[in-house]
Amino acid sequence: MSAGHSRDTCARPKGPSPSVARPATPSPDSPFLTGSPGRVFIATALPMTVVMAMNGLLSIADAVFLGRFVGADAMAAVSLAFPVIMLAIALSTLVSGGMSSLLARHLGAGGRTEAEALFARTHGLSLCVSLALIAAFFTVGPRLVAVTAPEAPPVADMARIYLAITILGTPVQFLLAVHADTWRNEGRAGLVAALSVIVTLANIALNALLVIGLGLGVAGAAAGTVLAQALGLALLVGLRLRGSHPVRLAALWRNRWHGGWSRILALGAPVSLGFVGIALVSATAIAAVRASAGDDTAAVIAAYGIVTRLFGFAFLPLMALALSTQSIVGANAGARQHRRCDQVLRLALAIALAYCLGLEALCLGNADAVGGFFVGDRQVIGLTGAILRPMAGLYVLTGPVLVLAFYFQGVGQPLRAAALTLVKPFLLVPVLITALATFRGSASIWYAFPLADAAVGLVAAAILVDAWRRTPATGGFGLATQGRAA
Repeated sequence: MSAGHSRDTCARPKGPSPSVARPATPSPDSPFLTGSPGRVFIATALPMTVVMAMNGLLSIADAVFLGRFVGADAMAAVSLAFPVIMLAIALSTLVSGGMSSLLARHLGAGGRTEAEALFARTHGLSLCVSLALIAAFFTVGPRLVAVTAPEAPPVADMARIYLAITILGTPVQFLLAVHADTWRNEGRAGLVAALSVIVTLANIALNALLVIGLGLGVAGAAAGTVLAQALGLALLVGLRLRGSHPVRLAALWRNRWHGGWSRILALGAPVSLGFVGIALVSATAIAAVRASAGDDTAAVIAAYGIVTRLFGFAFLPLMALALSTQSIVGANAGARQHRRCDQVLRLALAIALAYCLGLEALCLGNADAVGGFFVGDRQVIGLTGAILRPMAGLYVLTGPVLVLAFYFQGVGQPLRAAALTLVKPFLLVPVLITALATFRGSASIWYAFPLADAAVGLVAAAILVDAWRRTPATGGFGLATQGRAA
């Protein structure tokens, strides 16, 4: 779907349309439309950052439990499972992200009936996609693990167990994402943050009990995560049963659970495909290591797993900024408050840039010490530093590009969002990894990441210039070629 044909509430290319010149009356169902845009953004992004940081802390805690109490083989197994885990996250984001883009605009425009119908349909879509994923995994998953695993049977066995438990829990994961995004788009990010802290601490406690206390290893880590997600879903559903909310839980039995799925999938696809791209990049890197690392394969995969966990933890606050940008911009675009959209975008870009600058300096200055926090194996510790340094080389560009992509997602321009999120993982990094592994060996493949970051930076610059030229005088960065919503 092209940007010019998206059904949104943005300005026409030309003409003094009254609907653009006079913003719509702010909807009482959205808290994003009044007050200082900066304060609204901070009030939304800060709790979301807590939520994401808690999720990232759990990932770090899992890695410490497995690396310290089970061993480097467990880290290698979980790293081997990473591409499939990212695929599950991609499918979850496909559903909840598409819903979020639509829901923010429905609430911003005062469309409570449409928002509740969307909420119900997304539940049906979540269950269908998660059940299809379970069926696909148990059909081809075990064989896939056997093909990609290094020549170490314990690693392959642990990877199969970890994946089986995790994939069986995906219906809970999908519905948890839907409910959390619904609360966020209703302006209740603080509530989601508080619940996230509770659930994350419960998850860490469960994992400590199952991994260390009961000695269940990777099975305990996977089971603890699923149980914690079930607790989180129960808490969110229970809270929605109490009080009055823009989207009522009764919508689930008052509306159809099917229909309109293609629109949700279309809007969720750009960001979801970004996660698919991460899975592709990880699988490509693991394949390159497996083909050329020889006896060091398991150690390199374990070190790469540590680095991916670190970058995952670092990436989640950026995701909070991006999600907050999407929700606030989407609501204001729905209400035709375009100047507020611009203010939020500028603030989000500045915060993302400062964060990434600090993080890059931290990674480059402490690369050699990081691995020792997770494992005692000296080989894995050294390899962790050798991988981390090049991968962090141009991390400064990651945050601004992500925020810009979610801005375009929020205003209903999936093609621009796709260009910013898909070029790197689907084209640049796999091609560069393959080329470097072929001509320079597996030790050089980590330089594919800064090279790809530089190229994506150029793509982002071109999009920025084009969007600037298409910005109408009434505000709304890059929105001059879009039509009115129906």
